[in-house]
Amino acid sequence: MMLMKYIKQLAWAIAGTALMAGMLSPGEETSGDAPVLSLSRAVEIALENNRPVNIAKLDITKSNWEVAQTKTKRFPAITTYLFASGNITSPTFNFPPGSFGPGLPTSFALSHGITGNASVQIAQPLSQLYQINLAVRLQQLSADLSSEQYKGKRQSLAANVKQAYYAALQTESALDAAQALVKQYEETDRVARDYLSQEAVLKSDSLQARAQLAQGRYQIIQLHDTLETQKEQINELLGRDLDIPFRTEPVPPITPAEMDLKVARQTALAQRPEVKEATIDVSRADYDRKLAKAKYIPDVGAAIHYLEPINTEILPQNILSAGLELKWDPFDWGGRRDEVRQKDVGVQQSHYQLQETQAQVLLDVDNTFRKLEESRTLLEVAEAGRDAADEKLREVSDQFKHSAVLLRDLLQQQASVANADHEYEQSLLSFWNAKAAFEKALGEE
Repeated sequence: MMLMKYIKQLAWAIAGTALMAGMLSPGEETSGDAPVLSLSRAVEIALENNRPVNIAKLDITKSNWEVAQTKTKRFPAITTYLFASGNITSPTFNFPPGSFGPGLPTSFALSHGITGNASVQIAQPLSQLYQINLAVRLQQLSADLSSEQYKGKRQSLAANVKQAYYAALQTESALDAAQALVKQYEETDRVARDYLSQEAVLKSDSLQARAQLAQGRYQIIQLHDTLETQKEQINELLGRDLDIPFRTEPVPPITPAEMDLKVARQTALAQRPEVKEATIDVSRADYDRKLAKAKYIPDVGAAIHYLEPINTEILPQNILSAGLELKWDPFDWGGRRDEVRQKDVGVQQSHYQLQETQAQVLLDVDNTFRKLEESRTLLEVAEAGRDAADEKLREVSDQFKHSAVLLRDLLQQQASVANADHEYEQSLLSFWNAKAAFEKALGEE
């Protein structure tokens, strides 16, 4: 039964080798010809082409046009009106007999046929200019809010691109390690075959070596597929065709230590879009309250009215007048007062929200700062463990060639190296992700 198990593993090894050869050869040719895409260039392309980011950018343009639209209310409003009609009744003007002299008619019809009137009104706001200026400032704050939201989208996108890029780098590094390990497996398999022909090792150990080689080749195929998927995800974040080939550029596995926590907190409070958005909301709430209070002011404006009756026989023509207009509701049954109180509550809420946002930002900075320090230390531990496992494998390999250790000892050490490589790659990915999260927490792109 044991022999049959190893024979099945051998069959899988042969099939895996053939599949790997068919899948990797074209990819390797393409990868060699593909241009190098650095991390900084990837972030730059994403910020230019990413569709959700461009949508947020257009929101800024819309907000600016809303500001321009609100500013037009400062200028005179010109209103034209035309009314044309046919009379259903027959309105007439009747005067006492003799009003215009003996024998002259004293009854006059309003018109004979189509009648109506045309009017033009020009109104220049005066007291309303205060409210209009408040509304303009409120729209400008909305534009500022759109700008901060756009910055937030950019920062989130940059963090996502970095994490995706780091994941692809980790997979490439794991792929290189797996390929190097497969070469060691191949050498072990070759030596095991020689020893088997000399009856120096058990056949089961030789088959186990071949099964381990097959597993290593399968892992290469798996990592290759994972890398292709990750590159497609990067292309999607960059807003370009998923099939565009590229090669990643190595980044330093360990970067210099970041700033101290106090400086990091200050930087985050100054740069994070969430804090700026909350600050803008405080100003917006304050202007909302001012607008509510401004409703106590009567609407006073200068106006010019022109009226032209159409097809009438007795009404005066070309009536032009100029003066002041006043509109005010003296009794609103406490409506304006209640609205002001509502806005007062909104101001208090905005202040609380600002404090909560600042606290959440500081918590985020503290957490990501500590996570980064932890991942940096863990990476150093994993690197030391990997180096120790590699050195141990070299020693065991030399001993095996001199028949000082058994084949199973060599296979066990090779498995230990594979496990140490895996832990190192995972630690490296955790460090890079922690670094990207910390940069995002600082409000950096």
